[in-house]
Amino acid sequence: MATSDNKKNERRDIDENTKNEDLEQFRESSDGEYLTSEQGVRINHTDDSLKAGGRGPTIMEDFHFREKMTHFDHERIPERVVHARGSAAHGFFQPYENAAKFSKAGFLQDPSQKTPLFLRISTVVGSRGSADTVRDVRGFATKFYTEEGNFDLVGNNMPVFFIQDAIKFPDLVHSIKPEPDNEVPQASAAHDTFWDFASLTPETTHMLMWVLSDRALPRSLRMMEAFGVHTFRLIDADGKSRFVKFHWKPILGIHSLVWDETQKLAGKDPDFNRKDLWEAIENEDYPEFELGIQVVEEEDEHSFDFDILDATKIIPEEEVPVTPIGKMTLNRNPDNFFAETEQVAFHVGNVVPGIDFTNDPLLQGRLFSYLDTQLTRLGGPNFAELPINRPVADVHNNQRDGFGRQKINKGKGSYLPNSVRSGCPMHAPENMGGYVHHTEKVDGHKIRERSDSFKDHFSQATLFWNSMSKPEKDHIVKAAHFELGKVKDKEIRKRVIYELFNHVDHDFAVRVAKGVGIDPPSDEPVKNHGKKSPALSMENTVKDSIKTRKIALLALEGYNHSHVSQVKDALMKEGAQVKIISERGDPIQNGKDEVEVDMTFITTGSIMFDAVFIPGGKESVEALKENGNAVHFVNEAYKHCKPIAAVAEGVSFLKVCRLPGVTLPGPGSDEVTNVKGIVAGNSDNLESFTKEFIRAIAQHRHWDREDIDKVPA
Repeated sequence: MATSDNKKNERRDIDENTKNEDLEQFRESSDGEYLTSEQGVRINHTDDSLKAGGRGPTIMEDFHFREKMTHFDHERIPERVVHARGSAAHGFFQPYENAAKFSKAGFLQDPSQKTPLFLRISTVVGSRGSADTVRDVRGFATKFYTEEGNFDLVGNNMPVFFIQDAIKFPDLVHSIKPEPDNEVPQASAAHDTFWDFASLTPETTHMLMWVLSDRALPRSLRMMEAFGVHTFRLIDADGKSRFVKFHWKPILGIHSLVWDETQKLAGKDPDFNRKDLWEAIENEDYPEFELGIQVVEEEDEHSFDFDILDATKIIPEEEVPVTPIGKMTLNRNPDNFFAETEQVAFHVGNVVPGIDFTNDPLLQGRLFSYLDTQLTRLGGPNFAELPINRPVADVHNNQRDGFGRQKINKGKGSYLPNSVRSGCPMHAPENMGGYVHHTEKVDGHKIRERSDSFKDHFSQATLFWNSMSKPEKDHIVKAAHFELGKVKDKEIRKRVIYELFNHVDHDFAVRVAKGVGIDPPSDEPVKNHGKKSPALSMENTVKDSIKTRKIALLALEGYNHSHVSQVKDALMKEGAQVKIISERGDPIQNGKDEVEVDMTFITTGSIMFDAVFIPGGKESVEALKENGNAVHFVNEAYKHCKPIAAVAEGVSFLKVCRLPGVTLPGPGSDEVTNVKGIVAGNSDNLESFTKEFIRAIAQHRHWDREDIDKVPA
């Protein structure tokens, strides 16, 4: 037997060696070669697409750009290369008034008209199986089914992007995706290859600040601002062109999770954001977003200290205010995730008369990439015939056949000009709704370079940093500690701090350096310009409502039924949702009264709620004091700066939790206190107590709590 086993092992070794030798001819070295095309032609420049002048449109003659983007677009099947994990909803858009002074687009004219739409919100980096709450950009793609054809507004929840030219997109995504040798980490930028790319690409700096901020950790997809990113054109009925930036502003305001919550949610409820959107629509708490525009007259194109065609820049709202022009309401969930959410195909090139493009080189590249991607992902050229992609407008053209063809074309004529179909389908003149591209003179040398107006990479990153509140700045620093703390190569960490962050703000760079084992930079290469944009800070968002907020009510046997029913009713009247959390799933009782339990401590956590309430009831409160899960629930909520309220005997439970810096009313006191979002009262008068609790919930977070790191949660 031993001899036989030895022979088997020997054969196995030979087979493995032979296989390695066979593969050797296909392996390439990871360094030391010249960059070439797929045909072996050496490439001298891969950072800019070929354009007609530095600010001109991308030229389709650029074989390197087309080859690079085509290969990238076809690297994954059938999952999207980026934006693989998405959630979606049906809804409608309704303009506030006739917007003819800006655009002739039909869906913007009639305030009584509701245009159907489909919205898909997605993370960017992770696979379909990744968690909702990762630190990432969120795609925000809206398909308007207008009477003039489909208009796709394909944006993100951040107004800028990492790169200025689409030719760099494959490099960006390759760097941020899991590293190719071991396929880790999943859905994360916290690794060497991304920060290596970023540190060598200064144009990423502004976007890095956004990604390190709380904007990358949305509390809800319903509480997330979104942007068209690029500068587009609006064209009115007279043919006059204006530049435009598109904004989506959530009616509920802009709110975030905190980093510790996102980590725990990824394990306890990885579908947290997806479920939240679905449940809100099922509960008829329909999410709403205002569509706003920033309009710049053509004659003012060069009046800014940045280039409005640069996708790494914003137009500060203080310089050009956002004008609300209508509202989107999401009122129906998809019937089938695959048929709708997965098969929907967006394309930034899907526009209608009244909306046109600019020479933004990132936008120009996307005009090629999106269409090319769908050919592989959806099996061929007929993806527009899938129900979720099909326009409500009539479709007549001479395209034929191909995979997945659904339309049955009759007759002989599939070409123009023809006489066998009397020249049909006919061309549509502009006055009959025909799309006419805006006339623009393009004059420039055919060059592979970037306009000098795109070369400021730090001033708006500094503007973003200056505009943040102290808690927001602290969160950015901690995020940088985590991200760079995962980078193994010390030289990459140092390069990020010295070559990027130190050009944003010296103090910021020093704070980050101290947390990641790098000697802080001693020099200040550029003095902070001191400019701010209050619109960039989430601290200044809407805080006047508790609608759809989720409140955890902790109770056990012997709870005070009056406290539970009165406070719950008051919160629900304001649009909040109240869930009763207990040790077991069966109803809890107090004499003849009982309430149904919604969740147990083992199936949920404070991370899934916006606030916590502990009612009175001596038996219930004494049992909660001995319940480690309950104590942890409240401590964790305190650490995450959430509102916490307790009444009567419930106040004594808060004392057991030893919340730092919180003074609670003594026994017998009629006072209702609100200290850093901790609301307490010993009075039987619940009206003033509930009002104070509602006010605390509306603030969302109470960042003024000190020593939260001392809390054992």
